Amino acid sequence: MTRGFFIAIEGGEGAGKSTQAKILADRLRETAYDVVVTREPGGTRIGERIRAITHDTENVDLHAKTEAYLMAASRAQHVTEIIEPALASGKIVICDRFLDSSIAYQGYGRKLGAEKITELNALAVDGIIPDITILLDVPVDVGLSRRNGSHKNLDRLDTQQKDFYDRVNDGYRTLAKRNSGRYGVIDATRSIPDVASRIWSVVSEVLGKRNGKAN
Repeated sequence: MTRGFFIAIEGGEGAGKSTQAKILADRLRETAYDVVVTREPGGTRIGERIRAITHDTENVDLHAKTEAYLMAASRAQHVTEIIEPALASGKIVICDRFLDSSIAYQGYGRKLGAEKITELNALAVDGIIPDITILLDVPVDVGLSRRNGSHKNLDRLDTQQKDFYDRVNDGYRTLAKRNSGRYGVIDATRSIPDVASRIWSVVSEVLGKRNGKAN
């Protein structure tokens, strides 16, 4: 059995990750792929409980180091319970955030350091790296405006100071440059259909090369 394909969708607040993950999954299913869509933190029963802690607006006293360990703990459960089994069975996994989110948010945003966060997560990811990472690149002001104007309840990670999100954004762009071979950077200020089309162009090209044919 051919091993599956792992797609991570990354980006700051208001980038449209969950929307684009769903659109991409639907299109892949139309092309006869078996797809699993999941998210971090969360994705499992235990992971969702951890998410409730990290995203609760009452937990303003949650230390940056504690946050980093909780994200890694959720990821360890996620990889073991959902991601690795799906890949082993030949499925395509689309994950709304993965390791690079921790590097961007805790490594850069919280100033804990990219290398430390990578080392902290080594056991959690167990060698799993996305085959392709889609970065939905959107200016901080635009993303926050979208998030604040949405009907979703704001969580703890939505209520940080702007300089925090600036560091996160810089972190993502640094990661994209350092890992250009697996990154597809998409201008997420465009319309939802336009962004979806550009994501599909990147993903279908990579899948086509992997399968030895054009999609």
